[in-house]
Amino acid sequence: MSQPTTQAPGSSVFAGAHMDRELRSQPVVWRQAINQAIAEDVLPNHGERVAVIGCGTSWFMAQSYAAARESAGKGITDAFAASEASAIAGRGYDAVVAISRSGTTTEVLELMTVLKGSLRVIAVIGDVESPAIGLADDVVALPYADEQSVVQTRFATAALAYLLTSVGIDLEQAVTDAEVALAEEVSPEMLDAEQFTFLGTGWTVGLAHEAGLKMREGVQGWTESYPAMEYRHGPISIAAPGRVVWLFGKDVPGLADDVAPTGADYIHTGRHPLADLAQIHRITLARARARGLDPDLPRNLTRSVVLGS
Repeated sequence: MSQPTTQAPGSSVFAGAHMDRELRSQPVVWRQAINQAIAEDVLPNHGERVAVIGCGTSWFMAQSYAAARESAGKGITDAFAASEASAIAGRGYDAVVAISRSGTTTEVLELMTVLKGSLRVIAVIGDVESPAIGLADDVVALPYADEQSVVQTRFATAALAYLLTSVGIDLEQAVTDAEVALAEEVSPEMLDAEQFTFLGTGWTVGLAHEAGLKMREGVQGWTESYPAMEYRHGPISIAAPGRVVWLFGKDVPGLADDVAPTGADYIHTGRHPLADLAQIHRITLARARARGLDPDLPRNLTRSVVLGS
């Protein structure tokens, strides 16, 4: 059953004000990150074996960077959730890239502490006064992309814009497409949809996972995400009228034809995948506000996960 689009009693269009400002700033912030990446030479060298770590959103950005770096022929690159990366030191990596908006996430700091002195660690950080700075050998500092909202938007995409630029991907179209996408109104179909499934291929699989996480965080909604070619191996069974299947990046032959009989809305905008993710941010905020939720303060979440001893 579709959720109502009316504003909940006592809710405010100002809910998610930080997220609103931050997500809309993405095209400008991406340009800054792109220019910074062009000017700096901080990331691992061509041919080096690299592990990329993060938690939550940062883990999904790590997945996207790892896939893009390998596809660009820059060297073996693997992404790990920081909590599951204890074996990195014994796997022959030349460097580790740690992505963290706050630089205070427990699992990331613990792993950086273990690796210090044995592997070169490059931190991609939003908060440049965080403890992660002291544990890193080199730092990609993105303070202009840091955020106040708990739900991440621009730090994640700015970090990825920097990382993609470093492997030779031109993001001019991403900036242009995002400016258009963020100016569009959110349709009633997107506001009312019962369920979203996000799909991607190559480096956009990480974007699909991140899009799903955004809606779970901001809207408390049912979302799923998969590599696009895996979707027909079972997950397509949940496709139905009032639900959305959204594909990032390159079209997948035959997929639209397979989704059509289910009655689900199939979305493949043809825009740059990063612009699509910015559009999902916009839709997430609109859906949250329509339900009386505040994505600046989502249920059960804080800006950084700091675990007790």
